[in-house]
Amino acid sequence: MAVIVMGVSGSGKSTLATALAGAIGCPFFEGDEFHSPEAVQRMRAGIPLTDDDRWPWLDRLARAIGAAAASQGIAVASCSALKRIYRNRLRETIAAPVGFVLLDAGREELLRRMTNRPGHFMPPGLLTSQLNTLERPQSDELAIVIDASCSTVASCEEIVAWINSH
Repeated sequence: MAVIVMGVSGSGKSTLATALAGAIGCPFFEGDEFHSPEAVQRMRAGIPLTDDDRWPWLDRLARAIGAAAASQGIAVASCSALKRIYRNRLRETIAAPVGFVLLDAGREELLRRMTNRPGHFMPPGLLTSQLNTLERPQSDELAIVIDASCSTVASCEEIVAWINSH
C-alpha cells in the first residue's frame, strides 16, 4: 500500500508524512524532491505549474513510491495531488492500493505558515492558485480528511487506524 499525504502548500504535508512513516516504520518520499530544477525555478518565480509540468514529476514520484511499496509492503509520501487526474496518475503508476490523506486548513492559517518558512521555493502568492486547483477527494476515492490544526501525534494515530481498517 502507498499512503500519500496531500494538500496545498503550507498544510503540513511533509511534517505529517515524515511522522507517519516513522510511526509505521516505512520509507518516506518528499514529493518536492522529485520536481525538476526547471519546475522549482518556475514556482520560485511565482509561475504556477501546468499539467504538462506536473506529469513527469508525478511519474518520478510514483515510480519511487511503487518500488518501495512493492519491496517494503507500505510507503508514505507527501505530494500536493491537488487534482483527481493527478491522483489517478499516481494510482495507475504506483500499481498498488493508494490511500490519500487530505490535510485541510483555512486560507489564513495556510498564509501564516507559508510566510513563516524561509527558504521554501513556494511563494505565498501561489496559494490562491493552489486553492483554486484543489479538487477534494470524492467518496469513490480511498481518502481521509484530517484537520491540519490537529497535533501530529493525534493525526498519525487517526491515519494508522484508518490504514488498519482498509
